[in-house]
Amino acid sequence: MTFNRPSEMNSITPQMMEDIDLIGEDFKNDNDLLVLILTGTGDKAFSAGADLKLTITKFKAQADQGARFMNDPTRRFFAGINKPIISAINGFCLAGGTEIIQGTDIRIAAPHAKFGLPEVHWGIIPGGGSHVRLPRQIPYCHAMDILLTGRMITAEEAVQFGLINKVVPADQVMAECEKYAEIICSNGPLAVQAAKEAALLTYNMGWGEAFSTEAVIAERIFKTEDAAEGPKAFAEKREPRYQGK
Repeated sequence: MTFNRPSEMNSITPQMMEDIDLIGEDFKNDNDLLVLILTGTGDKAFSAGADLKLTITKFKAQADQGARFMNDPTRRFFAGINKPIISAINGFCLAGGTEIIQGTDIRIAAPHAKFGLPEVHWGIIPGGGSHVRLPRQIPYCHAMDILLTGRMITAEEAVQFGLINKVVPADQVMAECEKYAEIICSNGPLAVQAAKEAALLTYNMGWGEAFSTEAVIAERIFKTEDAAEGPKAFAEKREPRYQGK
């Protein structure tokens, strides 16, 4: 998936927000698609977030009328998708851009990438899940630094904070993401999706409930044909031929 408005720093329009949801659902439901990579056109921006000229007026009008500005307030970017999603961050990743990558699993950035949630500077707050996801994904003090100051952080800071996985040369960002995707695609697809499902489902559970949930998911996977193929391939010293069954 490529955010393709380079003249506007790949900022996101209301239509693009709907398209992101539709593409996410297509990815989720298509058994032939195993990994999704997100990026932005050009080398200046992944996405600078929502196009304020087009979105804020709409959101404020909805709020004034008591209407929800999201169709489903219980979900945010890529929620409920158990397939791996990788972010190839090739420049500015601000506001909604930073919110989008929080819905992804592996995040690779160019050295010149910048991150941040500047909404508070403009008298609003990020409504794409950052108050919930960010303090759960990185240490609380770093999350509050980003949320309360609205400042931009560098790619190196983002690595130190734990917001992204690594920084690679700008011309290698997509290749590095594709390398991750190839490794993931070589694994059992049902096992990969179950691993993400278990991690997300158990995140806020108590130990007992979490372990029980993990056991249920593990038992489901052990009953699959892929679970028989993996050990068989290992014993026969060959690469497994997974069928996703």
